[in-house]
Amino acid sequence: MTVQPAACLYRLPLALMLCATAPAIAMAQVSGLNAADKPAAAPAPASLKSDGPTTAQAPTGAVGGMGDINLYPKRVVIDDHNRVASVGVYNKTANNGDYEITITDMMMTTDGRLVELAAVKPDDAGRARVKAAGDMVRWSPHHFSLPGNESQMIRIMARVSPDLPPGEYRTHFSAVAVPPGDDGLTIDEATKGQPATGGIGVKITPRFGISIPVIIRVGETTLTAGLKDLAVTTTPQGQKLLRLTITRSGTRSSFGDISVTAPGAPKPVALIRGVGVYPEVDERTVTVPVDPAVAARFTDHGAKLTVTYVDDDYAPGKTLAKTDFIVP
Repeated sequence: MTVQPAACLYRLPLALMLCATAPAIAMAQVSGLNAADKPAAAPAPASLKSDGPTTAQAPTGAVGGMGDINLYPKRVVIDDHNRVASVGVYNKTANNGDYEITITDMMMTTDGRLVELAAVKPDDAGRARVKAAGDMVRWSPHHFSLPGNESQMIRIMARVSPDLPPGEYRTHFSAVAVPPGDDGLTIDEATKGQPATGGIGVKITPRFGISIPVIIRVGETTLTAGLKDLAVTTTPQGQKLLRLTITRSGTRSSFGDISVTAPGAPKPVALIRGVGVYPEVDERTVTVPVDPAVAARFTDHGAKLTVTYVDDDYAPGKTLAKTDFIVP
C-alpha cells in the first residue's frame, strides 16, 4: 500500500506553510500493491453504457481490498472471439458510496510487485517488454454512486488494430472509493490567497481501492512454465515458508495455483492461489506459507515435497509445472 501525503506549498519568506488537502490512495492490487491515478478518458460510446446499480451480493471468487469494494471477476481476459467484457463493483458496506474507475498500465517486477509504468525509468529493461493496453480500452461508466450492498456492472471494450502483432497486451482496471465531504482548499485556491476556514494544516483523506488486470490476447499465444530454486526458510516468528521461483517463456502470462503436497499428508501442506507471471518478466520469486499444524513433520531434513503449478486461466486444471523437492 502506498499513501500519498497532502500536497503542500511552502512560502519561505513568510515562513508559512499552506497545505491543500489531497486524498491518499490505498490501492490493493490482486498481484501486488499499487496506487492508481489517471484522468478519465473520453466518454465511452453508447454501446458501452451500463445498467444502473442492482441489489446483489459479491459472488464467490470476488476479490476485495482494504476498503469497502469487491470486484468480480478477479481478472479480465479478452480474446479474438469477444472484445467486450464486464466487471462488477460491489459496495460491501451498508452505506452509500461514490466510486471512480480508472485504467492504468503497470509493469511486474521479478518479486511480483506491480509498479505504474509511467513511473518506470525509460532505460529499464522490463519497461520495453511491457505491451501496454491502456490506449485500447474504453469503459463505462467512469464515475457512479452505489447504495450499500448493491453492485454496478462496468462495461469494457477493447479496440484492437487489424495490424496489431500477435501477443498478450495488458492494462489494469482500478475502482477507487471517493471520500465524501469538503476536503478543503485546492492547490490553486491556496496559491491565490483564498483564506482557509479553521486554520491551515495537513489533512490526509484515505481513498481505498482495488485493481485487477485486463488482458487482451491477439492471435495465437504460447507459454512454457517451470519451477526452480526451491528452499525451506523460517521467519523470525518461526513460520515455515517454501521459497521458489516460477520461470516463464513464450508470449502469454501464466496464472494459477501453487500447491505443495507430501507423502502421508491428507491435504496440501501449503497452498497459494492466483499467482501470475506476466510476459515482461522471465521469472518471479514466490514464498508459500506452510501449514503450521504440519510444518514440523513435513519440512524437516529429508522430507519429500511435490510442488505443482496448476493453470487457472488459459486451460483451467492443466499442470503448468511440477517438481519434487527433498528438504536438505
